[in-house]
Amino acid sequence: MVFSADIDVSADSNDVSIKGYDPVAYFTESKALKGNKAFTATYKNAIFQFSSAGNRDAFKADPEKYAPQYGGYCAFGVAMGKKFETDPNAWKLVDNKLYLNLDKSVQKRWLEDVPGYINTADTNWSTIKTVEADKL
Repeated sequence: MVFSADIDVSADSNDVSIKGYDPVAYFTESKALKGNKAFTATYKNAIFQFSSAGNRDAFKADPEKYAPQYGGYCAFGVAMGKKFETDPNAWKLVDNKLYLNLDKSVQKRWLEDVPGYINTADTNWSTIKTVEADKL
């Protein structure tokens, strides 16, 4: 399968990232909010959807600030050297960065040592970000 989205971004077969959820809403509304196809922006060749034009414009102005860490792959998975899809409702902001997890049960484990897992994941990400998920 060939995707247009960059290899270091988690996106579906239509190149939509975070299952269509608004990455800016995590910061501005403190909740997972479904985006609207009317408000989109492209980052790393993946399509992000937003709940409002304002959120889209904020993202376009500073995508690095709002895009999820590790390209939207599960933060715990990256700490384990893997690339797993995520549940947009299993999220946490840490030091003004958005982290997503596979699901709520995986997130529970990740929350046991957030700084440690982030440290390990940051190290692993430099190695695995350019590797296809199914090759890990």
